[in-house]
Amino acid sequence: MDDSIDLDRFDSRRSTAYGNRGMVATSQPLAAEAGLSVLRDGGNAFDAAVATAATLNVVEPTSTGLGGDVFALYRTADGEVGAMRSCGHAPAEATIENVKGALEETDDLEPYYPESRGYAVDSDEDTDELGMPFLGPHAVTVPGTARGWETTVQELGRLSLREVLEPAIHYAMEGYPVSEVIAHHWTGAEELFTDDHAREAYLFDGESPDPGQTVTLPRLGESLQKIAEHGADVVYEGEIGDAIVAEIQSAGGFMTHDDLASFEPEFVDPVSTTYNGAEIYELPPNNQGLLALEALNVAEEIGAGEYEYDSPDRIHAFTEAMKLAFVDGHHYVTDPEFAEIPPLESTSYARERAQAIGDEPISNPEVGVPNANAEDADTVLLTVGDEEGNLVSYINSRFAGFGSGLVAGETGIALQNRGASFSLDPDHPNSLEPNKRPFHTLVPAVAKLDEDDWMAFGVMGGYMQPQGHVQVVSNLVDYGMTPQAALDAPRWRYREDGTVGVEERLPKKAKLARRGHDVGILPPVMFGGAQLVRRQGDTLAGATEPRKDGVAIGY
Repeated sequence: MDDSIDLDRFDSRRSTAYGNRGMVATSQPLAAEAGLSVLRDGGNAFDAAVATAATLNVVEPTSTGLGGDVFALYRTADGEVGAMRSCGHAPAEATIENVKGALEETDDLEPYYPESRGYAVDSDEDTDELGMPFLGPHAVTVPGTARGWETTVQELGRLSLREVLEPAIHYAMEGYPVSEVIAHHWTGAEELFTDDHAREAYLFDGESPDPGQTVTLPRLGESLQKIAEHGADVVYEGEIGDAIVAEIQSAGGFMTHDDLASFEPEFVDPVSTTYNGAEIYELPPNNQGLLALEALNVAEEIGAGEYEYDSPDRIHAFTEAMKLAFVDGHHYVTDPEFAEIPPLESTSYARERAQAIGDEPISNPEVGVPNANAEDADTVLLTVGDEEGNLVSYINSRFAGFGSGLVAGETGIALQNRGASFSLDPDHPNSLEPNKRPFHTLVPAVAKLDEDDWMAFGVMGGYMQPQGHVQVVSNLVDYGMTPQAALDAPRWRYREDGTVGVEERLPKKAKLARRGHDVGILPPVMFGGAQLVRRQGDTLAGATEPRKDGVAIGY
């Protein structure tokens, strides 16, 4: 897919949005308005989060869907900081041996390892040399979204699932005009989807929609209606589940009805650290939250936020802190039920790791899960605040765009390829095992900036996520930026190949290169999708990602 869309040509000015009764920030305006309408109709922030997420499922199907997973990190009106993880596991029959055996019987491996994603394979490839398939049935893990939405509303909201799904159903059945950045990403579906039912669900006369083109997604709308009427059981134990299992098994995968029926979301305790006086809360493993916390701890230890903002020394210091966090996180973070994970968030550990940072860049650190292609995954983030004091950061994703390339029968549900994050190396901490959850890139976050100053935030985009968290937190805490300015600021990102990607408008790039960094200019679309809602006293502030189609809107 071409990532060359010129976002720099959009030079319109955004300012921080303010309100005192409700605020929603996300990557598509119709979805933000859907969440706000639920707040106006008596729902709280959690109801609005599900309404917004479900609408994104329809109006931004290029990055999210019912075939994926969902996570939340939140602060309730009574002061509880909590987290929900609705992340599916590998099928019970998905062993390394079974996957390799299935690949050995496959005549054409290219659909599983597309050259467009950096693979080069042929039918004679030695399967022992291959990583986990990036596409196809073996990359599909149990989808957590429907059960996660239902659990959010039942445990934390005040409206019914039927009520909060109404806006999404409306847009799926009645239609909506496609926004500009989303239309650009939709073009990837033309190559990805090969089965007729997949192409009929998401393409129009075989083509992706143009910006402003009004489309309907009736098959997806019908599935949403069934969930609204019957609850999430229809996905895990009913007719939608039947379609999911049939689709995967017909393509040679291992998922069964028992795999779906055994799934349940979980509420987990967040992990946290303090960075220059601000307390930052993240999701624990199997997510990337520990990476953000370790990087912040190391950055504070070496005084990264004390440099002038435009100084290349600042980016050098933060980049080196992020490298160390990637090395540790990509080695240790996996499903905690399958391995013991050290306390990477501890400040004492950060003091030890910080000793590795000097004036020269750390060279060739081992970063990433081999062949996982998780670096540039796609997803959506939304943040919501209400007048009672609830704040929530909420994330939905299928991993990479439309996911695995499989759409479950006539349901319109595109199935995720999150299982691509597993390794087929049995000695790797993130190796594929039955009922195991993969290393997950998705990290919603909450921060306490002062006694009566809290925010829900996040930055989407594969491995951009933890380093986006570090940059947004530093922009606010170290440099006193307003919420929107903190998201507008030019970004950097450390890459698996050892380069430091920067936006063209980042100042003093040449001086960073002279420090020894291999600097490359990347298009804005490569630097994530941030959303933020902040509550100071009784005032809500919202900011949205300028590199996306979205909006922050309040009342």
